[in-house]
Amino acid sequence: MPLPFDVLAEPTRRRILDLLLERPRLVGELTEQLGLSQPGTSKHLRVLREAGLVRVRAEAQRRWYELCPEPLREVDAWLTPYRSLWGAGLDALERHLDAMPDETEEPR
Repeated sequence: MPLPFDVLAEPTRRRILDLLLERPRLVGELTEQLGLSQPGTSKHLRVLREAGLVRVRAEAQRRWYELCPEPLREVDAWLTPYRSLWGAGLDALERHLDAMPDETEEPR
């Protein structure tokens, strides 16, 4: 079974997850949104399914794909220690912007 990190390295698969974050979708809709062939989209969906990142729900002849957020917790847990680095950088940017003169003020 592929690991979430390996699967997420591919930009098209991240785009599929972005689309599924909005709502469940049919293969045809994903194909249209991605600009890929149906077999190409299906291959990406298979990899995402094998990694546990998406699940398929059959409804008559239709196959709905939906996001499974559980494996993303592993990615989130790995990123947690790095968030302090981003926070520090954003705090420094905020201090810098606060120290800059306000360009909207009229000169005296």
